[in-house]
Amino acid sequence: MIVVMKPGSTPQQIEHVVNLVREMGLKDHVIQGTERTVVAVIGDDRHKDRSRFETVPGVEKVVPILAPYKMASVEMKKERTEVPIGKAGSLGGKKIGVIAGPCSVEDRTQILEVAHAVKEAGAIGLRGGAFKPRTSPYAFQGLAEEGLKYLAEARDKTGLAIVTEVMSIEQIPACVEYADVLQIGARNMQNFNLLSAVGETRKPVLLKRGMSATLEEFLLAAEYILARGNQQVMLCERGIRTFEDYVRNTLPLAIVPELHRRSHLPVVVDPSHGTGKTHLVDGMCRAAVACGADGLIIEVHNDPEHAMTDGAQSMTPKMFKDMMTAIKRIALAVDREV
Repeated sequence: MIVVMKPGSTPQQIEHVVNLVREMGLKDHVIQGTERTVVAVIGDDRHKDRSRFETVPGVEKVVPILAPYKMASVEMKKERTEVPIGKAGSLGGKKIGVIAGPCSVEDRTQILEVAHAVKEAGAIGLRGGAFKPRTSPYAFQGLAEEGLKYLAEARDKTGLAIVTEVMSIEQIPACVEYADVLQIGARNMQNFNLLSAVGETRKPVLLKRGMSATLEEFLLAAEYILARGNQQVMLCERGIRTFEDYVRNTLPLAIVPELHRRSHLPVVVDPSHGTGKTHLVDGMCRAAVACGADGLIIEVHNDPEHAMTDGAQSMTPKMFKDMMTAIKRIALAVDREV
């Protein structure tokens, strides 16, 4: 449930509500809005006694949250969450943020060349995998910390925020040191220990939807991160597994407005994994912007034919530049900007 404070409630009144929450053995989370403050009451519903708050000075009302995902729901927070990523920009506001780069960091020259190209085209973030989850144990697994250092150098030279995947709890310290955004991949969406661990950090988290996960399961995964105190969560739709074989995954863009209806968190779309085919990525980028996506994450490689991972779904820098020009026009049509 949430305790909605009256406009102009004092810090002492808010603190009193927080102390009552803790006396009940529950966890509090204070959300400062533009007009009023809300205190979220988190924990076992059996211990939540609304009557203890209803007559407290400064309290306007007590509202139960019906959705199983409490912190992620619009009942908890009516205003859209905007997540800053590095110094380059943010996701969730009027401006649509684009993150681009290769699937894997292959070498220093490659990542620096791609970084400069996507920066010039208007990206605010550089994606690149230093640790790679691969279906085959014999496939390229990434450069690990060496790859992270190359990404950090690319940030120093371009100002782009670094987005990279963390696959295990053991990898978190290194990724926190070098990256600006921690990505949780589709295979780890329900790795609850990992979700809780990144929730203990204060780095922004890009959470990808599992390839067979429902919308509710997706939001409950985000809840694990939010419940640990990390409010900088972005939801990423990257396509789901269906019976179709003309695409690598089916990209269900209807989830974008539905997530906006149910949650305050920013929604990012990944048309590269969502289709698996380069010739479909451009069209899905345009469609994602049109349906309300707050951001895009796109695979761009300077030599897709020789890419060590996911070359078949990677744009060239020229294709990416042309796509950015196109989505700027679409963004204007839906009262956004890129």
